[in-house]
Amino acid sequence: MSVIEEGSGHAFGKQLRGEVPRSSHGRFAPAHDRPDPVAVLTSQNETRIQWLVPVRHWRMAQSPFAFYRGAAKLMALDLATTPATGLQAQICGDAHLANFGAYGSPERELVFDLNDFDETVPGPWEWDVKRLVASFAIAARHNGLDAADETDLAATASATYRGAMSEFAQMRYLEAWYAHLSVDDIFEAFADELTKKERRSAAKFSRKARAKDSLHSLSKLAEKVNGEYRIKTQPPLLIPAREFPIEEDAVEIRGGITTSLADYLASVPDHLEVLLRRFQLRDIALKVVGVGSVGTRCSIVLLQGRDAEDPFFLQVKEASRSVLADHLPESVYANQGQRVVVGQRLMQAASDSFLGWTRGTISGTHYYWRQLKDMKASPETESASLVALRRFAVLCGWTLARAHARSGDSRAIAGYVGGGDVFDRAMADFAVAYADQNESDYAAFTAAIESGAVAAHE
Repeated sequence: MSVIEEGSGHAFGKQLRGEVPRSSHGRFAPAHDRPDPVAVLTSQNETRIQWLVPVRHWRMAQSPFAFYRGAAKLMALDLATTPATGLQAQICGDAHLANFGAYGSPERELVFDLNDFDETVPGPWEWDVKRLVASFAIAARHNGLDAADETDLAATASATYRGAMSEFAQMRYLEAWYAHLSVDDIFEAFADELTKKERRSAAKFSRKARAKDSLHSLSKLAEKVNGEYRIKTQPPLLIPAREFPIEEDAVEIRGGITTSLADYLASVPDHLEVLLRRFQLRDIALKVVGVGSVGTRCSIVLLQGRDAEDPFFLQVKEASRSVLADHLPESVYANQGQRVVVGQRLMQAASDSFLGWTRGTISGTHYYWRQLKDMKASPETESASLVALRRFAVLCGWTLARAHARSGDSRAIAGYVGGGDVFDRAMADFAVAYADQNESDYAAFTAAIESGAVAAHE
């Protein structure tokens, strides 16, 4: 699959400024025929586990920032009305700041990267940048910062993206392909400006992340019964298949996983299949995760190796059609789980070795498989200071540029965004305008909950 346009290059990107002025990205107003935001969001509930839908609504109602995390479909409608150069890359589709963080690479290095790809597709690189910068403006409001800080954080993320893309445009293809950020690299880069307290927090963050493995998950998620481990019951957020309240859901989760395990093994490289076949399936449970994903069929699988003290946890997530798909060509992958896995491998510098995909027992359901919480950790942003958020904006901007440079034409994108701050000022203006729109949509959503039109409970 190729997403690089033929005939592209730095001069071509610069030429595109005449067709799509960089300043045009700063303007946003909802389309005159924009559908009701509540109707758009609740339309996603049709295929979800119905007794979990109110939990999704409750999580989204906690703040405008939480709402934004769950409203990717709504923003996709809006992004489709904004200017775009026509340059394509593999895009995340949901590149808000909470979808960046640390995890373990196959070499057991703690790396920083994008870590959510449920919506990934080939598409306009601008959409990811706009989703990112708007998230920083919304986070600034959430944290009680002022209007100037909203603009500053959005511009910082954009400027870092722009500068990094210029660097990748000058690199050899393989040099850009292997570029990555380790957590150790990050701490070293910011070492001179960190306070003693921040250094201690950074060291603690690294220790806690490295400790998150299957043994750690076993202690948190499982209990020993008659000498064997099984997954705990913690309703409604963790429910073993043996205790599902609705039998149809139990059949899909339990039956779908046990019958498709062989298909999953066929989707991983042969050497990993040899390893995985040494494990035995012990238990399956539904586990509620995130904000926007609540209500989709997301499970954890407990496998046992040599003995009960040799566990391995996998996560199996339902992969639905991308929220961007209505506005872009249909994916070349018939299985939505494969779409997610291929997109993740294309955008990340290092991906989970155990990624795979299968079909479910319910017609049209697709899944992707991955390790559960393998050294995965994200910095706390909801109480972060302006300085801390600015550092995070730098990390996210660089990472997003690197992800796009792996599949898109970095020279053309670099030529378009240029060396000055015209593009950054436009992105900042868009971020603030969209933060306003997000608050308006949030108000409509919470009003629907208060009126009883939309059910929500913890």
